[in-house]
Amino acid sequence: MNQILFYSQIIISVALIALIAIQQKGAALGSAFGGGGEYYSSKRGFEKKIHYATIVAVTLFLALGILNILIP
Repeated sequence: MNQILFYSQIIISVALIALIAIQQKGAALGSAFGGGGEYYSSKRGFEKKIHYATIVAVTLFLALGILNILIP
């Protein structure tokens, strides 16, 4: 059971990295560290779905981490 939790946490972490990378605005390296935020716009369509998928992935990652600790 522990191995299943471990490998599923790895899969979720890779998916989480991909989801966060997709959300980046702008192509410059400065945008990765907070630059390039000269305007505010609400999330719509595909961007909103990616945002919610990231929230779900973070929740799953945290739950798997807690389960991995609690289940010997």
